[in-house]
Amino acid sequence: MRSLMLCLTLTAGLALGVLSSTFGCGAVDAAFDCHSVCQKYKDCFDNAYDVSACSSRCRSAAADDNTYRSKADACQACINDRSCASATFSCSLECGSIVPG
Repeated sequence: MRSLMLCLTLTAGLALGVLSSTFGCGAVDAAFDCHSVCQKYKDCFDNAYDVSACSSRCRSAAADDNTYRSKADACQACINDRSCASATFSCSLECGSIVPG
């Protein structure tokens, strides 16, 4: 009986770990991606751009739409460590549907 309880506990713990690693970080990733994309737009194009509102819209869209979340991830990956000029020319397809908004 003790070994059965130990086995069930380990199985439940493993399942919880797999589920949390599969689904738990998506919102955190989206929040980071959205903020960095919105901030880059502000830094490069519009100093008065509302990063908070952009990030909020982006996070909401990413939470509801896996395609949008993938686009935000692709945009963030593209602009990462690029200058404004480089990001503008290289990442317009990846980022066009994320900013401006």
